[in-house]
Order: sequence, then C-alpha cells, then structure tokens
Amino acid sequence: FLKELDRKLISAFKDSEIERSRTLDPELKNAIRDSRIAVVVFSRNYASSSWCLDELLEIVNCKKEFGQMVIPVFYGLDPSHVRKQTGYFGKIFEETCLKNTEEVKFQWKKALTNVANLLGYHSVTWGNEATMIE
Repeated sequence: FLKELDRKLISAFKDSEIERSRTLDPELKNAIRDSRIAVVVFSRNYASSSWCLDELLEIVNCKKEFGQMVIPVFYGLDPSHVRKQTGYFGKIFEETCLKNTEEVKFQWKKALTNVANLLGYHSVTWGNEATMIE
C-alpha cells in the first residue's frame, strides 16, 4: 500500500519506525496533525492495538478541529463490525479495553463509530487487492 503511494508521489508517514510506548509519541501526533488526509486501514486485528486506537482518537480530533479528510479502508472485515464493535473485531476490542478505563473505552468506541460511518473503501467490493491499492 505504501509503495503505491510512493509511486504516485504521495508522502506517507509510517508509524512502524517509532518506538512504542504507553502514550502516543509526540512525533506521531505531529505527523497526524500535519497531514491533510488520514487513511485508516481497519483489519480484523486493528482493535488489538491500544496504540492504533489512540492514533484514531488523534485523527478524529484533527478531523473535528482542522477539517482533516479521513478515509477508512475496511480490509477483510465488514464495516458494521467496526461501527458497532461486533463480531471478531468486537471481541478483540473488548479484550483491549480490559486494560483501560471506561472513559478510554467510551472515547475509542465513539471514534470507531465516527470513522466507520464515513464513506470509504471495503476490500470485499474490489475484484482484487492490487486494484484496490491503486
């Protein structure tokens, strides 16, 4: 996916090179805030990462404060599972929430629902993965 963005001369920030900690890294927060567009790729295991969920909170905040465009991509799962935190996605989400407060869980749920309600891309509706990435 990132290779395709590079090929099209679209600058993308990769968070995999940042050391993960309990809180969202300031470098990552700045990268999110400096972006005009945020592409959120939801996979079956997305909700297993409190890091990803915290990134999502920052993205939703930037959408609200700065009008950042947010494009959800649902890769291998039904958007309604993200929207309502159901199915396997919901099960994983609940497990992640056990390690956090009810307030954090509430904020994550709100952010997931907000972004899942946006117009985006669903991998099931594409003929093949390569076409979707393009």
